[in-house]
Amino acid sequence: MTTQLMNMLAAIVGFAAGGMIGFGFGLVQAVARRRLEKRQQEGNFTSGWSAMPGSGARVAYLLIVLVLIQFLCPLFFRNGMQWWVSGGVVVGYGLALYRQLRQRLSERR
Repeated sequence: MTTQLMNMLAAIVGFAAGGMIGFGFGLVQAVARRRLEKRQQEGNFTSGWSAMPGSGARVAYLLIVLVLIQFLCPLFFRNGMQWWVSGGVVVGYGLALYRQLRQRLSERR
């Protein structure tokens, strides 16, 4: 009984940790999008290539954070637990995107 409870608790904690990582990455992406929109409004945006340099670095930071979590919390990455963490990342990033979508739709009205 306690083993099942511990497995369930570990899955919940892994999912929550992944959700925080995904949501945090979504927030960083939102800040970058606002900065790009500000540059467009100011007229400093000359081509699509000027928006690209920071995106690779943001993805690299996300991967670094995931690797650090894997080394600091190895419990999350064994016995199938990595799928809960990965699912949390997807759900967290999805929530951030959904929040941005709702905000954009409310601004248009």
